[in-house]
Amino acid sequence: MAVTSDERRRNVRIFEDLEELSRAAAQEFLELAARKVAAGGVFTAALSGGSTPQRFYQLLATPEFSLPVRWPHIHLFQADERCVPPDSPQSNYKMIREAMLDHIPLPASNFHRMPAEQPDRESASSQYAADLRQTVQDSQAGWPRLDLVYLGMGEDGHTASLFPGTSALKETSRAVCPNWVEKLSMWRITLTRPVLNAAARVIFMVSGGEKSGMLRQVFEDVQIPPRFPAQLIQPENGELAWYVDKAAASRLSR
Repeated sequence: MAVTSDERRRNVRIFEDLEELSRAAAQEFLELAARKVAAGGVFTAALSGGSTPQRFYQLLATPEFSLPVRWPHIHLFQADERCVPPDSPQSNYKMIREAMLDHIPLPASNFHRMPAEQPDRESASSQYAADLRQTVQDSQAGWPRLDLVYLGMGEDGHTASLFPGTSALKETSRAVCPNWVEKLSMWRITLTRPVLNAAARVIFMVSGGEKSGMLRQVFEDVQIPPRFPAQLIQPENGELAWYVDKAAASRLSR
């Protein structure tokens, strides 16, 4: 079933700027993690790359947000990764490590890095899917059910490494798969749509005026099937929220 524009709009929070947006995302991480750990569980989250979430990761590493977190009970995954070495400037892992991981007491084994630099991308994807299933409890539909997933959105409507017109959009049997992105001439590894839609909560973080046109299309284009990968993220038995700053929201109709 397609999600209507009005339904998407009800799930939007508009912030003054990226700083305010990032603080809200960090606060939500704290609250959801505390609730899950207090109930005796392990909190699991998937993190995205890109420029927008970097400030969010930096905030999580500050004492204000880091000290209350019971990090041994937290497991962090990657939503996607470029097929480059982990020390490459293009690596999502490198950005997350430098912004956050180097500054928090998360046990090394509790960050689950995508081994996307491996030449055998199918094997790397299978390894990561097995790691995901070993750590994260399954949903009723049989997919790993992450507690929280942070996603971004590109100017072309892509999210994670699910790009328009790529084969990974059609994946329905694997939790993780490699994806060739022709316009970037690059392989990537990504969580697939079924896993993203099995999450308990998904938060899109969108910042900047350059995203405003696409954000409007994602909200108001109701074609079936959906035109843009970001529109395919519709959690089943979960919650979806859009955290956007004023610049990104500037072309949304009232």
